Amino acid sequence: MKLSWLVAAVVSGVMGLMANAAGAPSQWEQPTASLAEEIAGILGPGQAHLTLRNNSTIPADEIPVIWRLLVRELKARGVTTSEAETANLLRVTLSESLRERLWVAEIVEGNVTRVAMVHLDRSISNVKPVNEQIQLRKQTVFSSYELSPSEPILFAAEKNSALLLLHPEGISILNRSSDGWQRQSHLSFNTQHSLSRDSHGLLTPPPSGFAAFVPGLECTIEPPPAETAAPGTGSSWSHRCHPSDDPWPIAIGPIPQADATNATVTLKAFYNSARNYFTGVVTPSLGADLPPFYSAALIPRPLGAAFLFGGIDAKVQLVENAALKPVNGTRDWGSDFATLNSGCSAGTQIIASGSGEAAADSLRAYELPAQEAIPASAPIAMEGAVTALWSAPDGKSVFAVVRKTAGPGSADQYEVDRVTASCN
Repeated sequence: MKLSWLVAAVVSGVMGLMANAAGAPSQWEQPTASLAEEIAGILGPGQAHLTLRNNSTIPADEIPVIWRLLVRELKARGVTTSEAETANLLRVTLSESLRERLWVAEIVEGNVTRVAMVHLDRSISNVKPVNEQIQLRKQTVFSSYELSPSEPILFAAEKNSALLLLHPEGISILNRSSDGWQRQSHLSFNTQHSLSRDSHGLLTPPPSGFAAFVPGLECTIEPPPAETAAPGTGSSWSHRCHPSDDPWPIAIGPIPQADATNATVTLKAFYNSARNYFTGVVTPSLGADLPPFYSAALIPRPLGAAFLFGGIDAKVQLVENAALKPVNGTRDWGSDFATLNSGCSAGTQIIASGSGEAAADSLRAYELPAQEAIPASAPIAMEGAVTALWSAPDGKSVFAVVRKTAGPGSADQYEVDRVTASCN
């Protein structure tokens, strides 16, 4: 009798614990419900072959719980898991950054891959929609209203208190005073080089001065010998130019090597001086044949880096592991984009201009967890057309050149804006 009583008590206690566990809400219920809602909104009712990969610090014994909750939440929204060959493929990856966790679902229907994702902080208490993560801000660094005459601006760079403006025919060196920017000197190229409409230009900072690239020409620009020399004391910038068809340095980053190591490599591209785009020939080779393109950007990836290219055919493609892949969700992109290391959300975003010939352009942040660009901010209006866009040397801001079209008989005005991001 005593033994039977003890067994009954143990069984009752275990059953009670199981009941309490079953009734207790899991910390993963909210994020799995949010992800299932996103998936169902894309896939609709049907079958899907589900896989789940954990690239985060979530303990392995928690993964079966997340799996069961996700299957339950999907089923409640009309999506059932299946091993059938006709089922759509649903790949879920659990990842994270230093700030938060990111759950990404790749939904493969035939040859089309779409992405759903949710952000959640590391305490799991707060799930945030992707498009509420980031707020873009802009600050005007320079306006050509401050100088006369106005010249087209291809690129800009900062050096201590100086601002370098790259023009099709030369470089302006500006110093800031209490009255705004003042032109310290102007370095004319004094050479014949072919220019096309909306030509590119590039300034890169070598150890001492700058290197300037315009179609058919390369220059080295050196600052005054004494960095502390005040304007007007005789010290001035100097430059040397020579005709060149050498490739331009367009991106610097880690490239996966055959020995599984990452080497920091400068990616260079050949520019078509008779046009306004890069030919598609790059060095070192990325192992894929590239089309002619307007813009390129380095995208951090778990295995090192991938490169994003904006083709002259308006298609955006990604080169990763020597494969050229299409990127969806870029229909609203213009020809200019650059990366921003904001530290928000996934850490790095792509800032892209709007599409079309608009008198008033816009910029917007996107994330690229797989092969679909996901909006990560609301658009920010620019007071004109964005004609150039590039990342600051530290990656924490993006610079934009904006052209403001003037009335008949008046020269267009140009503005250089700094764009940064804050985390909501």
